[in-house]
Amino acid sequence: MKGRAGGLTLLVPLLLGAAPLGQPQPLIMALEGLRSTKGQILVCVTRVPRYFPDCSDDPDKRHFAVAARGGAVTIGNVTPGDYAIAIVHDENGNGKLVTFAGIPREGVGFSRNPVLRFGAPSFRSASFAVAGAPVEQDIRVKYFL
Repeated sequence: MKGRAGGLTLLVPLLLGAAPLGQPQPLIMALEGLRSTKGQILVCVTRVPRYFPDCSDDPDKRHFAVAARGGAVTIGNVTPGDYAIAIVHDENGNGKLVTFAGIPREGVGFSRNPVLRFGAPSFRSASFAVAGAPVEQDIRVKYFL
């Protein structure tokens, strides 16, 4: 009996520290592999597959720009659900991805770091769940030219 009570004593603080299900949770992304600190990072966070990777038409999007530097970027609190992140290292600061013959001339990255072949990955391959705990997505920026 004493062992069971000791186990419950250890479990109670863990349960008290857990966020209630359904509550917004912190979302952070960490950028790796930037080739320079020129320009800005364009960030798109969406939970609707048809708006991925360009979430400009998503009414519930989080679409913003941050300074081009590696490390953690706080996206804020998001409600539980499935999300995907797409980023562009907008080195020339024109607010869009520059391509040559369909190949990105600037860096791109996606949550869960899916393999990139011809075009952007699917929402499914880049999506991750936000549930009852803070989430951090490590995103490797890839350059093709």
